[in-house]
Amino acid sequence: MQCNKCRRNAVLFQEYSGQHLCKQHFEADVEAKAKHEIRRHQWMIPGDHIAVALSGDQSSSAVLYFLKKLTSNRRDIRISAISIDEGIAGYRDRAYAMRIAELLETECIKGSFQESFGITVDEIARTKSTNLSCTYCRVLRNFLLNRIAREQGVTKLAVGYTLDERAVSVLKNVLQGSPESLVNAERAAREKIPRIRPFISVPYKEVALYADYHVKGCDQSRCPYNNKPFEEDVQAMLKEFTIRHPATKYALLSLEKNLAGACVTMADSVPSCEQCGEPTGGICQGCRIINEVTAHGT
Repeated sequence: MQCNKCRRNAVLFQEYSGQHLCKQHFEADVEAKAKHEIRRHQWMIPGDHIAVALSGDQSSSAVLYFLKKLTSNRRDIRISAISIDEGIAGYRDRAYAMRIAELLETECIKGSFQESFGITVDEIARTKSTNLSCTYCRVLRNFLLNRIAREQGVTKLAVGYTLDERAVSVLKNVLQGSPESLVNAERAAREKIPRIRPFISVPYKEVALYADYHVKGCDQSRCPYNNKPFEEDVQAMLKEFTIRHPATKYALLSLEKNLAGACVTMADSVPSCEQCGEPTGGICQGCRIINEVTAHGT
């Protein structure tokens, strides 16, 4: 098939737009979506030091490439990367992240669960259970990313978050009856480095293709502790529904924006964690985990 915008051969068909796109117009479309989100959220200002949470997978590698390209002629914005070793055998070999950072001529700051907390995710899975390892890993990884970012003077943390992940999150919260999670999704916790998500309106398969063109050899391993049955059911349901209704993921993204706009006063009525300010009553689960692990390490 030929590109709808020119006469070149198409490399992608966008079901939601009905367009066939060649490599040049595909890349321009991805980058235009990312730039729009950056402008809309004011995610980039002069003087920023933006660090990419680089795991070496396709999404985070694509974000690093895009931000380096976007700021290549700017002296007022610094781009770096942070790589975290969670301590999971056979998964997220930090060599991938280090190689990609070197390929893109980017400083990469290293951190590890073992060095910071005296424990690894493998050890957490053995002592707690594999069902809890994902929760502990997510909380500790975010905590460590935030701490390293503060120490390095980082003003924004960029993550490889795609449209698919956001759509699943919105639908999951709707099905669980948790509107406060949607309304408060962008509420910044105290002392937390702001997260930016340039690819939040780009489908994962397009981000992966973009990465394939520019960052070869990304890590595509799957975490052995990934055990989220409800979320996996939501993913499967959304995938099947999107085949028949291609714009569904964008509709869910719009739903979140509309809810946040219509319920702007709800944020003030939802109680905050006494330690970090996240929307919850008392002490949130994340802070309980941090308190437990840091006490264990002392």
